[in-house]
Amino acid sequence: MSNTLPPDIAALPFEKAMSELEAIVSELERGEISLDKSIEKYERGEHLKKRCEALLKEAEMRISKISLSANGEPVGAVPLDPEK
Repeated sequence: MSNTLPPDIAALPFEKAMSELEAIVSELERGEISLDKSIEKYERGEHLKKRCEALLKEAEMRISKISLSANGEPVGAVPLDPEK
């Protein structure tokens, strides 16, 4: 499986990618589809998982932690996790 996401998945917003991933997991758990179809669904699910992870990481990088002064007043913001 390549690292490049299919264009239709790469364009999905988080909520749609997660919803489709949940549907695939549910379908695979029921075990009512053929082996070939299961493999196809699994591969698509892996792509959807990667898309969701990338979007979450992107969102995490945008979140800031507010710094407070000694008297409790906000003095600025710093990245949530500056080491990443």
